[in-house]
Amino acid sequence: MDIQNLFGKYSPFIKQNILSIALGLLGLIFFSYGLIVLIGRDQSSSNEIVFEAGKEQGSENPGQITIDIEGQVLRPGVYNLSSDSRLQDAFVIAGGLSDSADREWVYKNLNLSQKLTDAAKIYVPKKGENVQASKRIGENQSKSQININTASINELDGLSGVGLVTAQKIIDNRPYATINDLVSKKVVGNKVFEQIKEKIIVY
Repeated sequence: MDIQNLFGKYSPFIKQNILSIALGLLGLIFFSYGLIVLIGRDQSSSNEIVFEAGKEQGSENPGQITIDIEGQVLRPGVYNLSSDSRLQDAFVIAGGLSDSADREWVYKNLNLSQKLTDAAKIYVPKKGENVQASKRIGENQSKSQININTASINELDGLSGVGLVTAQKIIDNRPYATINDLVSKKVVGNKVFEQIKEKIIVY
């Protein structure tokens, strides 16, 4: 059967239902178009979600510092903390003081509200320990050098140009990552620092 005979056979049916057929074809076209638009929109939305997630993840990382806390704490070691952390936070992450810690020394010499700096070293002595003689690093350190992170107010007062007021200020601004922190934290002026820099140390 050729196309002409086929058309002739169904021509009466097509003429009677031309409106229905036209509407059906039009509906099929709109359905296909809508399906294409929907798939494209889903792909676009998926890309936007991935981008936003990556952007949000980056904003949750304000910066970190690394500190070393040793001695009489429950979990001594090197820890990463947020850049706005305080000395109190270091003790919390290290599990707090051990039973053998010299608590009186901690209360007298450490300022728990002091903001930590990157690479800070914190050492907690045990009861009865000679703090000044402990944890020295290097063989060429002079015995006259004092650790500004652990020295008593009387030891600091003995430094040239440092009185009791400045000595207390040094204690209040502990810990120090380097001796230069005395200047950067505005604890002492450049003139006093030049007088004492050879006699102090941090560890």
